[in-house]
Amino acid sequence: MKHITVIGSGTMGNGIAHVFAQHGYKVSLVDISEESLKKGIATIEKNLGRQVEKGTLTEEGKKQALANLTTTTFLKEGVKDAELVIEAATENIDLKLKIFKEIDENTKPGTILASNTSSISITKIASVTKSPDKVIGMHFMNPVPIMKLVEVIRGYSTSQSVTTTIMDLSVALGKVPVEANDYPGFVANRILMPMINEAIYSLYEGVAGVHEIDTVMKLGMAHPMGPLQLADFIGLDICLSILNVLNNGFGNPKYAPCPLLVNMVQAGHKGIKSGTGFYKYTPGSKELIVADRFRK
Repeated sequence: MKHITVIGSGTMGNGIAHVFAQHGYKVSLVDISEESLKKGIATIEKNLGRQVEKGTLTEEGKKQALANLTTTTFLKEGVKDAELVIEAATENIDLKLKIFKEIDENTKPGTILASNTSSISITKIASVTKSPDKVIGMHFMNPVPIMKLVEVIRGYSTSQSVTTTIMDLSVALGKVPVEANDYPGFVANRILMPMINEAIYSLYEGVAGVHEIDTVMKLGMAHPMGPLQLADFIGLDICLSILNVLNNGFGNPKYAPCPLLVNMVQAGHKGIKSGTGFYKYTPGSKELIVADRFRK
């Protein structure tokens, strides 16, 4: 396997493309606009540069990785030679089904189709393709070049050979793959999102403030990042989307998103990506400042 296509050049997409290109794969990065693609490539170049500065990558390695990348706004063109296509678009079921149907119509027989979805059913996604046995989940963690875990999700019809191929491929990328079955949220988000939701409820109900909640979890439970800061990092809109998938999938009220989270997303306060969430973010500043609304 040498030709990989990544659909979506956002945070996850450009991270996935970065890792494959760095490991010698020819990568076609596909997005709907040239502006998004230029931004994605600029991010990859910047992150590769950081690796060179840290001594984990040579300058020649950086140049070769960039040479392995091509971009296009035409999905049909981008997937025609792919042996593996990884979709990393927005966490929206209708969009993903549309993309997979189009990918399926334009790839050669035998191409493996993977989704980086963090919660949406792989079986549902596979249902719109002609070869559901070739569809699998590859849930990378953010930031992709640094985080070791790849959650490999096997849909109801995913073949053993495809699962083995993706597990082996993940190892070849220097990752640690963990296989999970196709249930809402898989493993990572089924456990993580209720914790984040409970932290938001603790704030909503006045148990403690933003800084206090995050400090308890960092110092008391040895978490590198508090749950509210992590929610901002993931994106509050993404957290809400995943909680809705869990709530709808299991029909259990324990997964219902906190009203505060719903209101914040509706108000456009989505975390780092919008500049404000539970904390306020200023470009270039590393200082963690609680958002005005939550200050005492």
